[in-house]
Amino acid sequence: MNKKTIAIIIFLTSISLIGIVITQLFWVRNAIKMKERQFYHRVSIALKSTVEQLSDIRKDTSHNNFTSVCKPGCSMITENIVSVIKPASLDSIIKDEFANMNIQMKYEYGVFRKSDSNFIIGANNNFKNEIIKSEHFTSLSCLWKPDSYVLGVYFPDEKNFLIGEMFGWLFISALFLLIVIFSFSYIMLSLVKQKKISEMKTDFVNNMTHEFKTPIATISLASEMLLKPSINELPSKTEKYANIIYDENNRLKNQVEQVLQIAVLDKGNFKLKKTEVNLHEIIELAVDNFEMIVKQRCGKIIKHLDASMATFFADPIHITNIIHNMLDNANKYSPEPPEITVSTKNIEKGIILSIEDRGIGIIRENQKHIYKKFYRVHTGNIHDVKGFGLGLYYVKIIVEAHGGSIKLHSEIKKGTRFEIYFPFIKN
Repeated sequence: MNKKTIAIIIFLTSISLIGIVITQLFWVRNAIKMKERQFYHRVSIALKSTVEQLSDIRKDTSHNNFTSVCKPGCSMITENIVSVIKPASLDSIIKDEFANMNIQMKYEYGVFRKSDSNFIIGANNNFKNEIIKSEHFTSLSCLWKPDSYVLGVYFPDEKNFLIGEMFGWLFISALFLLIVIFSFSYIMLSLVKQKKISEMKTDFVNNMTHEFKTPIATISLASEMLLKPSINELPSKTEKYANIIYDENNRLKNQVEQVLQIAVLDKGNFKLKKTEVNLHEIIELAVDNFEMIVKQRCGKIIKHLDASMATFFADPIHITNIIHNMLDNANKYSPEPPEITVSTKNIEKGIILSIEDRGIGIIRENQKHIYKKFYRVHTGNIHDVKGFGLGLYYVKIIVEAHGGSIKLHSEIKKGTRFEIYFPFIKN
């Protein structure tokens, strides 16, 4: 699957997922509005029923001290509205009507004149403005005509109550939506990751083929030369071609061994054979072996072994491999004659090994990938820097297996410095 196809799949799936999310939010919004309308309707019925009961009570009340002037079916009082709507009765009726409509939440109510917002009954001073602006109200004109009075109700926890009634469905909807988003993200990331791994493996196979072909071709050429009768008559030539075969065979063996080592590390069943080692002695030996390669390029290796305590428990073979890999990287990524600095210093409970070069450096976006298996920092041609992209992967695993850590400091065209920390522990 090529990059374009993957990009199209990700784009179409993303659009579909966004559509699902928007649709889901639309339905949730509509559901909340529907719940609000139902609640408003229940409150409206309760308030109208309250007014009807107050009207019935008024009809049964004696009119001895009042003069009535009203239209048919409506009681109008000319004295005091409080005489018509008794606060105690109003409070009891509202409570009963709300209970009948299954409205069980805290509320504040009040009777006020619409013209000047003057409250006659009820209303906590803290909620007067809220009651006046509330959408839950009913007219009392049927009980008191001279002025327009209104019975208003305010629910402080209305929004929370409505959401609370729908919380179960909202939670399930949100949960399923999150699962879909997480699953989509995971699948897309896995797809991109697998694509990158596939590309790296292809790169690795191509590079490995190239790396193996070089020593094999050299061995084949040297063998052909040895088969010539004229060469057998010259011992120096015979020895030269025999040494070439021997060196290239060792090179091929080391390359195969490196690949096999990574296979063992991936299985996670490797065991460290720790003994007491002196890091300075291992460095000296590794530098002596590697110095010839550097000198062939007119380079040099500088040592600053300043650690006063360089002895700790580690696997000497793996520590040697780590130093060799780091020196090899410093040499490979130095296009000019390499200048490699190897230094040590003690910190609390451990020792730091630093290997620094003045090579091409590593750009910031590549730095987070350098410890990945098969990853190689390219410099244009895929084969201009030899290797399988396994060295730093191996180094990181072994360092962490020793309880240590590795840090990178790099600047483009200025060089790279790796700092490896080893703790003074036995296990």
